[in-house]
Amino acid sequence: MEWSRCTCITAAVLLLLPRLCSPAGDKLTHGESLLPGDTIVSDGGAFVLGFFAPSDATPARQYLGIWYSNTTVTVQTVVWVANRDAPVIVDGRSGNSSSAPSLALANGGSNLILSDASGRVVWTTNITGATSSGTPGSTAAVLRNDGNLVILSPDGATLWRSFDHPTDTFIPGMKVGRRYRPHDGVDGWRIVSWKGPGDPSPGSFSYGMDPNTSLQLLLWNGTRIYWRTSVWTGYMTAGKYHGATGTVIYVTVVDSEEEIYSSFSVADGAPPTRYVVTDAGKFQLLSWNRNASAWATLESWPSRACSPYGSCGAYGYCDHSQAVATCKCLDGFEPASQGEWSRGVFSRGCRRSQALAPCRDGSGEGDAFLAMSNMKVPDKFVLLGNMISVDDCAAACRRNCSCVAYAYASLRSSSAKGDIARCLVWTGELVDAQMIGAIWGVTAETLNLRVPAGFTGKRTGTKTVKILLPVLASVLIVTCIVLLWFCKCRAKGKRISSESEKKLVPGSVRTSSELGEGNPTEDLEFPSIQFSDIAVATNNFSRACMIGRGGFGKVYKGTLLGGREVAVKRLSKDSEQGIEEFKNEAILISKLQHRNLVRLLGCCTEGAERLLIYEYLANKGLDAILFDNERKSLLDWPTRFGIIKGVARGLLYLHQDSRLTVIHRDLKASNVLLDAEMRPKIADFGMAKIFGENQQKANTKRVVGTYGYIAPEYRIEGVFSVKSDVYSFGILVLEIVSGVRISSTDDIMGSPGLVAYAWKLWKEGNASDLVDSSIVESCALDEVLLSIHVGLLCVQDDPNGRPLMSSVVSILENGSVSLPAPDQPAYFAERNCKVKGDDVQSSRNSITMTVLQGR
Repeated sequence: MEWSRCTCITAAVLLLLPRLCSPAGDKLTHGESLLPGDTIVSDGGAFVLGFFAPSDATPARQYLGIWYSNTTVTVQTVVWVANRDAPVIVDGRSGNSSSAPSLALANGGSNLILSDASGRVVWTTNITGATSSGTPGSTAAVLRNDGNLVILSPDGATLWRSFDHPTDTFIPGMKVGRRYRPHDGVDGWRIVSWKGPGDPSPGSFSYGMDPNTSLQLLLWNGTRIYWRTSVWTGYMTAGKYHGATGTVIYVTVVDSEEEIYSSFSVADGAPPTRYVVTDAGKFQLLSWNRNASAWATLESWPSRACSPYGSCGAYGYCDHSQAVATCKCLDGFEPASQGEWSRGVFSRGCRRSQALAPCRDGSGEGDAFLAMSNMKVPDKFVLLGNMISVDDCAAACRRNCSCVAYAYASLRSSSAKGDIARCLVWTGELVDAQMIGAIWGVTAETLNLRVPAGFTGKRTGTKTVKILLPVLASVLIVTCIVLLWFCKCRAKGKRISSESEKKLVPGSVRTSSELGEGNPTEDLEFPSIQFSDIAVATNNFSRACMIGRGGFGKVYKGTLLGGREVAVKRLSKDSEQGIEEFKNEAILISKLQHRNLVRLLGCCTEGAERLLIYEYLANKGLDAILFDNERKSLLDWPTRFGIIKGVARGLLYLHQDSRLTVIHRDLKASNVLLDAEMRPKIADFGMAKIFGENQQKANTKRVVGTYGYIAPEYRIEGVFSVKSDVYSFGILVLEIVSGVRISSTDDIMGSPGLVAYAWKLWKEGNASDLVDSSIVESCALDEVLLSIHVGLLCVQDDPNGRPLMSSVVSILENGSVSLPAPDQPAYFAERNCKVKGDDVQSSRNSITMTVLQGR
């Protein structure tokens, strides 16, 4: 009996032995095997590595891949495949795991090898020349929580990354681009589609960097260009807000001596987001919709009928600025075949409507250049070097009789190779131009076309008359209708105006219950709310509900009938914030949508009452925690660094990525609010200004803001620009790192103020001493020093020396080893400046807890 029992136990152990050698957790180590049915899960639970069969394929034909975990995405979505060309056969009927496909570390423990059931190698990482200072048993393959499978040597060095070998999917942290000098067998990164929904083998379509120019990304169908992006204009980071999911996609371009690539990121808490090249030839941006349990398509390229490469022929362009995109001829050109053009056949393109003057000795004196703005410039350009200015670029084109167009962009703040400018010229046909409109932001640029001298781009003749007559007739009819409507509504308007004064902000009057139940991501307009509803929500503005106060009035916490908590800003009748600031704040913030900007839910203007209703943020103002010795420890270094990056993203949106170019003019700690997860939101837009499309700066006699945060050129000369906000951001960064208020009247270690103290430590090589003592244990030294470096660059006296917020975001997100040394900042702005008269409107700060605008 004992012998029989031992035999059974031994047999059971032998059967379980392969499973005992299966991987555990997020890694595969030497001696372990990953078998069909086994999985490796990343440390944060976001991604899974294992064997899978595509939904439309035979279950026995399986692939090794990485996909989102079902706790993140409930539909299996594969983002990477190892053995794309060679599926392994899994015999589900066999219980013998020794004859099953397996993944293991072999060849001394430095290579991952996938073998089929017969032991034949079907895929390997193929690492050559890898050296190891430890034993093979300490090498490991680790699945990280960003979806990157890496092989780590015993000393922690990365020997191989799956991100360097992408398949059809592009996720945050991946690169698309090329290396100027191949490294570890990788000379670039290209995304290649699946052959079909159930076939992961490489398909016809691929997406990657243009190997000839390195200035644009191309979508190929085989070897033929199918679609292309805009040419890089020098931006380091560009963001775009997608209202459907409330997600901002940040695209970053890195240009260094070794490589040039594009990557993207999303803010913390955003839903899973990915780009994919489909087998149908679409390059799509997808975001996971948790409510629908499905992937939502945010964007898809080519997006219009005339978007594919060269659809409008030579000298034609696809006009995306219209509701229905259509082919048009560039200014100075006309259809090569009017008959074909009218039938929608554009392949023959356009020709010049007026010939250029003969070019003699390269002078080009008989020609001029006509600017077409908001363009995706044509393909087949030539990149000229040693061009410092736009005038140099234009002169180079003018001297070349074959040059038909040029485009210029500055690279001063973006290229790590020392490039100053990017000058493109065209000496052949202009192919694949598009008018993409101002909404595409930094990716659009101006194309300067060579035309005969005196050409204005205006067309005359019978066509103009045919168009003009019906337009004039339509205008007359519309004018008559408007006059009749105006006369009818004038009397009605007088009656309505006596009943209510709720006309400041667009949107219909709603009750508080309707707002409480509303969708916070609906359109940008917001409702006017009845004063009686607000009074009920705040218990008639009781002292118990008051959570903040300032020069503007008081802030109350309220609960609407639908249960939604809100913050109500009630302006006092003698408020320093007048009706113009109130209107400015309400109308401006209604047009801005970003996760790092406070959200305005509604307003009320009844009689003399002026109230703004905001989302309620549980942790109130940054100043209430940062400068409180008993509470500042709640802000450990990761939280503070997250706040710095969040504020930077919010400013980048205001300056560059929103529909408007907005200068905040009053950025400070009390105007940065924190939600329950300590995520920052910029508030107080009463003093903000909107710039025109091409406006770089403005001048005012009425300087507004808060002492210490006001840039020197703004305080002294009244000149403000995006660089004024950059200065305020730099001050805020130094405050967050140090925990010291800029307006502190106490000398800091013998220095007259915070900026002087930070500069002194930097020059002495002791910048780490600036760190708040309450967070020393939690801080990452490289991040702290990077933040201090950025802060000092932002507070330089010369606004031209301060970085743009696009550069700041890129530096904070990706780090940098080539930042310039900061110049000595001006100290006087901290507390020694005295302004006489009414030239400066100070934004007063109360030391009590501030929920909204801290004036």
